[in-house]
Parts: sequence; C-alpha cells; structure tokens
Amino acid sequence: MSDGKSKGRVGARGDQTVATSMAVPAAFTAAAETAQVGLYIQQEGIFRYVNPFLTRQFGYAADELVGQRGPLDLVLADAESFRLEARGGGGADVYAPACETIARRRDGSMFPVRIVSAPLTIDGRPATTGTVFDLSAQRAAEARIRELADFDSLTGLPNRRLLLDRLLQLVAGAEREETPFALLCLDLDHFKRVNDSLGHSVGDELLCAVARRLGSAVRRVDTLARLGGDEFILAMPGTNAAGAADLARRLLDACNAPFIVAGHDLTVTPSLGVTTYPQDGKDIETLLRNADVAMYKAKEQGRNTFQFYTAEMNTATFERLMLEGSLRRAVRNGELVLHYQPLINLGSGRIIGVEALVRWRHPDLGLVMPDRFIHVAEETGLINPIGDWVLGEACRQAQAWIAAGLPPLVMAVNVAPEQFRQAGFVAAVAGALASSGLDPMLLELEVTERTVMNGAEVNIGTLTALHRMGVELSLDDFGTGYSSLAYLKRFPVGKLKIDRSFVRDLEHDADDQAIASTIVSMGRSLRLAVLAEGVESREQLVLLRAMGCDMAQGYFFSRPLPGEEIIELLRRQPFLLKE
Repeated sequence: MSDGKSKGRVGARGDQTVATSMAVPAAFTAAAETAQVGLYIQQEGIFRYVNPFLTRQFGYAADELVGQRGPLDLVLADAESFRLEARGGGGADVYAPACETIARRRDGSMFPVRIVSAPLTIDGRPATTGTVFDLSAQRAAEARIRELADFDSLTGLPNRRLLLDRLLQLVAGAEREETPFALLCLDLDHFKRVNDSLGHSVGDELLCAVARRLGSAVRRVDTLARLGGDEFILAMPGTNAAGAADLARRLLDACNAPFIVAGHDLTVTPSLGVTTYPQDGKDIETLLRNADVAMYKAKEQGRNTFQFYTAEMNTATFERLMLEGSLRRAVRNGELVLHYQPLINLGSGRIIGVEALVRWRHPDLGLVMPDRFIHVAEETGLINPIGDWVLGEACRQAQAWIAAGLPPLVMAVNVAPEQFRQAGFVAAVAGALASSGLDPMLLELEVTERTVMNGAEVNIGTLTALHRMGVELSLDDFGTGYSSLAYLKRFPVGKLKIDRSFVRDLEHDADDQAIASTIVSMGRSLRLAVLAEGVESREQLVLLRAMGCDMAQGYFFSRPLPGEEIIELLRRQPFLLKE
C-alpha cells in the first residue's frame, strides 16, 4: 500500500483524526463534521478525508473510504465526466469545477448527485476538496412537475400539452414517410347526469374506469389523452380510415359493459368523431377541429356511434356558430317577436284562446321560424332567457287585449324542458303575472309528456305549485312519449294535446284514427279537455268532431298571426265551417 494510503490510515480514530494528520485546518474539519452535505478531500485519486454526512450518503464506514477508495469508485463507470482529461502535476486527476452524475451506494443502489470541486494544496502536494449534493429530491420534484405538466392528474393519461407534442412528431413523421394516421375524438354521452345525480366524486371514479377500459383497447403505439371533462383524444399512427373504423367499433364495444363504480352499476356510452391525415387536414389544429365536428355529428345521429368527418359538416358547424352568435344578439337587441295561433272550441266555433309562438325577426334573413333556432337555444342555455321573455310578453299582450275591450282569451305558452326544470321557474311565472296584471286563470302552460315524466315525482311538486297559483296546465305532444296512467291521474293538468303526427294523416290512416280516438276517450274518462293540433283540412275536422274532441288549432283555421291581426280575426268569428 502506498505511503499516501498509509498516512491516511495511521491513528485513525475517526474522520477528524484522519483530517488532522493531513494538516487540514481545524476550522474546516469542525465545519465539515456538522455539515448536512457530503464533503471530502482527495489526493492522488484517493480519499484523504470524508465527513460523516458523506459516509451516510454512500453507506460506507469512514475507514472503508479514506485511504481505500476515491471519488471515481463511487460513480458509474460511464459517468466519469467530472474528471477532466488534463492531468496535473504528479499524475493527480484534475476535476471539473462542477458536474452532475450518477453515484453508487455501498448496497449498489444509484442516486443522482452534483459534485462541486475546488483545488487546494495539502502537505505541499495538489489535492481537491469536493462537495456532494444528493439530487434525489430535486429529480423527484422535477419528475412530478413534468408529470403535472404532461399528464392528467385524475386519469394519468397524457394531457393536452403532451398530446400536442406527440402530434407534432406524428405529423412530421407522416410528412416525411408519406404515411397516414388517424385522430379520434371521444365524448361520453350524458355524463353530466352522473355528476348531477351521484356527485363529482363518483363521476371522477367513472372517468378513471373509462380511461382504463379505453386504454386496454388501444395499441401501445397509440396515444390516448384526456383533454378535460369527459373528452378524450386518440392518436393512431400508421392508421387509415378502415383501421380507424375498426378501432372505433372496439371502443364502442369496450364501453358496452356496465361500469361498477362506488357500488353503482353505471352504463355510459361514447360518441366518436374520426379524422384521417392527410385527407381531413394537414395540420394539428384542423384535424382536431374536424374530429370534434364529426363527434358532434355522431351525437346528432343518436349517440353511441362514430362518424367520419366530411367537409359538409364544417359548413353546418360554421352556420351553427354564426346562428348562435346572432341569437345572443337577438336576445339582447329585442329581435324576438310573438305570433299567436287561435285555439278553436269545436262546439261553438269560437276562438277561446291563442298559443304564443316565438319568431325571430332577423335583420338580414327576415322572419326566422323557431325550428331553425330553438335547438341552438336549448344547447347553449339561451332557452331560459328566451323562455322568460316569451312568458312575460305573452302575459303582457293578453292583458293589453283585455284593456282594449276584447273578450278575455286563454294565453297558452310552451315551456321548454330546461326552462321547466330551472329552480326559479314558479317564481318567474308569478313575476310575469304580477308584472302584467293578467288573471292566472287566463294563462295556460304547455309542458310536453316527456318533460313531466322525466323526474315525475319532483315535477308533480312544480305542477301542483302552478295549479295552486290558478294557472292552467296542458300536456303537449301527448301520445309521443310514455306516460304512466298512475302518474297521469296525479298530474294537475286540465288538457291533453293530440300531437300533430297523429292528425297529419288522420283521414287516411286507420292507426292514427284509433290513437286519436283513444286519447279523446282517455281525456273524457279523466275529465280532461282534449285539443288536436295541426288540423289542416275539413276532413280532419269532421273526424275529430265525430270523436268528441273538444278543441283544435291549425292552418285550417288560421296561421300564427302578429298580435294586431288577432283583433281582426276575432271580429270575423264564429268562422267554423259547418259540415
């Protein structure tokens, strides 16, 4: 063993003794003994001093290092970058002032370190002092930061940031190799109902379960990412339209089986939109946008299905966006108007009321019918302010006719499902009546069969509150949904409306005649008035009167008219044509 090594070991009673034998200043050793960082002195490649913290870092005893090993013995063989190629006097290694490398403990485990070195002279010979910083906590924090930056915190899937990075690589590779790839946008159908009914914690568990099931159905080369909410994106390299269709079907099948979440047996279906490169776009933004458009088309087609993107979809989407923006402006600027269609008593032939129907007086398109914009209003939440305006304006107009000397007419107003379910709906009705001064008995609210049957127990309370207020209630589109007779007799409604789909072919279709006749008989048995809508011919009128139907409305009597034209119509009644 060399003299240098022997000198390091003589009289070693601890690290202080070793350091002192090398004429290391006492102030250094005093500070090093209590330092919470690894400190060493090496000379000729061998440790001459190590502090207690460094021995704990590496799991060695001091005498296993001092005079026995050097810094290069504690780093990976391929991680000797901190030793410079240049050599100092006496063959001593010259170390880089600072570097990061991987260190090896006595038990063989690895950890990242930063070593900062500085030259010094001890006993007249060159030496180096080094400080060893354990970077494990820093690297873990950096990994966590990368995880938070690149992965969804709930599902662990890649997030938008990482997805876009991988898509950039995917586009570059596809351009270079002239190969296709496909993007799939997946959104869960009616997921909001889970959050609303069972809570967000159950919704989060369901999202994680869906993510796991989707992940098990895709290839390892694919990227499944969560963009937020219940929307997922799947990037499929080397995949053409046929391959994308096969995978879309597998994903639909994967979601068919119920999910067991927090003790609940839940069924959730996806709607999928598919785009392919380069047919549907040559850049990421276009491909993602078109996949989203195709996904919404799948929802329109009934959900639980997939749709490939077509250029026509983009045109329709653009028109819808323009319509939504214009509709918001229409609500603000007072572009909505009401027209009124008479309700005719089939016994007397007289107008006993009107139904208020909203129209949009568009500055460029003219008068726009509700079938072009009501669905947009429902999807965007505009239906509530529109519905509140219709309710208030209809009450105002009904009272204005009375003030002008006209006989009182029932004012029937359609109520959208979203409007009916809002918490303040009963208060909004009361406010419209109070503001206009209209007698509640002259206001009739029309709610669809599907609306009241969806959450029937809760809706009975709303209907009862309106009934106690004195407001008349009618069940619209009767026969098109499913009504339990047990519920029907509990609903405080006074009228059933036969849907126009059963009246349209009444004079030719025996089934429609049977359905209409049954509804009339049911209404009579339950002491409810029955009104047929969509009456357009004398033949339909004759059949309805023979069945005993109480009321009717439709183009045979009058189209919906502006408020000022209703006055003239009232002067010409009774106008019911006799058989």
